[in-house]
Amino acid sequence: MRHLPPLNALRAFESAARNLSFAAAGKELFVTASAVSHQVKTLEEYLGLSLFSRSKRKVALTPAGEQYLTSVRHAFDEIEMATQRLTENQESNVVKISVAPNFLTRWLMPRMARFQALYPDIELEINASMGLLDFDRTNTDMAVYFGSGEWDDIEVHFLRRVMLVPVCSPKLLDGELPLEKPEDLAKHTLIYVSKRKWEWENWLQQAGMDFISARGSLQMSSGQLATAAAQEGLGVALADSTLTSREIKSGQLVVPFDIKLDTNRAFYLVYRKQRPLTVGMKAFKEWLMSEM
Repeated sequence: MRHLPPLNALRAFESAARNLSFAAAGKELFVTASAVSHQVKTLEEYLGLSLFSRSKRKVALTPAGEQYLTSVRHAFDEIEMATQRLTENQESNVVKISVAPNFLTRWLMPRMARFQALYPDIELEINASMGLLDFDRTNTDMAVYFGSGEWDDIEVHFLRRVMLVPVCSPKLLDGELPLEKPEDLAKHTLIYVSKRKWEWENWLQQAGMDFISARGSLQMSSGQLATAAAQEGLGVALADSTLTSREIKSGQLVVPFDIKLDTNRAFYLVYRKQRPLTVGMKAFKEWLMSEM
């Protein structure tokens, strides 16, 4: 027979320790703050140790409480993950996917008909999101991340490296200030992604120029907006050659200089570590990696 402490008391302790508040733990567990306090007291009596130091306005973990929380949280995480793995339907044909908006609108959406033709029985539920996910606390099955590929506790599958090229509206090429050589960029507005200003600097260095004094600059909050601004003739932007392939092929965008900047970042397909893939997840993974 296992010698375990009262499990309800453990649950109350973990919530109170994580929130550092009996009141917040009570709201989380749908009980009163005094009920949480009573459960924690029961656990302390069982252990013969004080887990919290209490004052009128707040509670704090004792060294013993901090040590115990690490082990209890790990045990709860293991139980939660084991339960999820057991209850997941491996035959499910529904896949919940999270992708960056630019990837969604410029790459995935134009190719969705091909996926549907190959897998008519697979249903995709797609969410546009820029942030990283906690797969243990979301019902999202898979995501497409953009970055270095160095993320902990998830399965990571390389899709393709991101290469940037200058893009602009054909109006600029046909105007009074043609783009015949990289130095001609000084006569035009450079469109930056506000959080990635270094991209233009690196591209100019690769093109053999340490610096140019551009006619003007325009900052956008995302690559999607920067590309849209270039398409409207507002200047020249750096864009991923794959994500803009449809606009380039149709002539909505042109590449004045075929000089590619390797960002040392890439797109990756990710999902929870050691998760068995459902039928739908396997289909989407195989199709995505083949397409890219």
